[in-house]
Amino acid sequence: MKDAGLRIRVQRELREQFLDVCRAQDRPAAQVLREFMRGFVAQHGLAAPDTGSQSPTKSGPGPEAPIPKQ
Repeated sequence: MKDAGLRIRVQRELREQFLDVCRAQDRPAAQVLREFMRGFVAQHGLAAPDTGSQSPTKSGPGPEAPIPKQ
């Protein structure tokens, strides 16, 4: 299966805060977003594809972390 890109628009401050937290945990932002997406899909009853291409990483807030309200 080929990878696909996803382009989203977010508030600049939210983006910077997210990237700062990812850097502090030494985790790529794309990896954190993929984990969130898999968890979100799993939580809502659909199976997320497990490509197995991602290696285990350092622990951190997983997909079950609540989304803060703005």
